[in-house]
Amino acid sequence: MEAKITATETWRRKHRLLHAGATRHPFIRGIRDGNIDISAFKTWLGQDYMFVRAFVPFVASVLTKAWKGSNDSDNDVEVILGGMAALNDEISWFKREASKWGVQLSNIAPQKANQEYCRFLESLTSPEVEYTVAIVAFWVIETVYQESFAHCLEDGSKTPPELKETCQRWGNEGFGEYCNSLGKIVDRQLEKASDDVISKAEATFLQVLEYEVDFWNMSNGGT
Repeated sequence: MEAKITATETWRRKHRLLHAGATRHPFIRGIRDGNIDISAFKTWLGQDYMFVRAFVPFVASVLTKAWKGSNDSDNDVEVILGGMAALNDEISWFKREASKWGVQLSNIAPQKANQEYCRFLESLTSPEVEYTVAIVAFWVIETVYQESFAHCLEDGSKTPPELKETCQRWGNEGFGEYCNSLGKIVDRQLEKASDDVISKAEATFLQVLEYEVDFWNMSNGGT
């Protein structure tokens, strides 16, 4: 018997070009091929530090929604809490990495693409936003990084040694398993969601992918 295709996999296939645009962006391919412009990497580093700081209250809001909108037996709260706990270490990592590369985080202002993405995240913290919609956004944000940086660690990649730690941070198997856990939560929520919520969730899936593409473009010298 064939395994049932999940909702998340259906979305990936249906929107495969946009999904590929987010996970195989020229910025990522530049790292994988070993020809990344280090100034672009430094731009990404500073801007993503700013993004992660805005990401924390968003994740906190998802945790609250999970507490109200899931069953104890599903372990949603524990999975999300684990991701939130890792953010403290992630912020510390950004600070260390910035120091290593000579990036002055205190002097960085978020660029337009970053500002718009952070405003979008803030809009999802509203109590009116359904848990299903919020967890979709969380899952996509994490999964795009996992799939992108894992690509830079595949056999045949020419990722510069000084960037392998960055790629390992999000491309490792443990983070991949965590993203799979988030995906299972999403699929479970979508199975019991109304058509209206499913439509909102799919729209959110697309919005996050578009924001991710814009973020990579910004890092690569775009606006």
